[in-house]
Amino acid sequence: MDERQALLAFAALAQETRLRLLRQLVTAGPEGVAAGTLASEVAAPASTVSFHLKELEQAGLIASRREGRSIIYNAAYPALSGLIAFLMKDCCQGRPEVCTPAVDALNACCAAVGEVRA
Repeated sequence: MDERQALLAFAALAQETRLRLLRQLVTAGPEGVAAGTLASEVAAPASTVSFHLKELEQAGLIASRREGRSIIYNAAYPALSGLIAFLMKDCCQGRPEVCTPAVDALNACCAAVGEVRA
């Protein structure tokens, strides 16, 4: 991820409803969630949710697909990983204790849902 992409992502996330939508999609997993369900989950009107989903999709943080009459949205995990990597890439500067808390937090999160750590 380059700086321009990171700025687009952060700009998209700098809004409460969009951040809530993205967190719902991350929690939902790769299967994704229908737009109508997302609107209910974040307690926002469908038209507002559609606008915010479009912004997140333009920033590359989510993707959509059509299933029948529904549009299903899912988190773009590679983009989210790229954003985290962008932030953390130069954090250690030869001092792993600087990044260790963030790495430990991510490892604990993944272990909590049953993923095997390498």
